[in-house]
Amino acid sequence: MRLLLTIFLAFSIPENDCSTFYLIRHAEKIRTNKSDRDPALNEKGIIRAMNWKEYFIDKEISKIYSTNYKRTLETVKPLQEEIGLSAILYSPSSIDYMDFIASNKAEVILIVGHSNTIPNFVNELINDQVYTQIDDFNNSNLYIVNMCDSKISHRLIKVN
Repeated sequence: MRLLLTIFLAFSIPENDCSTFYLIRHAEKIRTNKSDRDPALNEKGIIRAMNWKEYFIDKEISKIYSTNYKRTLETVKPLQEEIGLSAILYSPSSIDYMDFIASNKAEVILIVGHSNTIPNFVNELINDQVYTQIDDFNNSNLYIVNMCDSKISHRLIKVN
């Protein structure tokens, strides 16, 4: 009887289909050469990257997405090294958001991008135009999007 009950419960309890998306802009970058389109992080950015690692270390991140720029890759590098994940490169201009959501169902995802791409990414995930471009000197925004079945919640917090 216990065996039958165990089997019944194993098949009757729904799987957790909730997805969580954390979205951040890269940490502070070197600004000495205005023509450098791919600057690395400055000292403050390196410290912020370490702080992001500490923030995300217990979040059970299952995938990390990053644009292919020094500043975004350096932002997630400390976390990657700590949890043993490689960054999946993406291009903000070529994402099919429905496919992205479907392929990351029941995952905990970290996405790092830019001041002019992350708010739009969030807006596409939530299917609403809520967030605007991030100020160029603001590197502390953390957008959190939760999707459970058809329910979507989102919020913006500042992490220093």
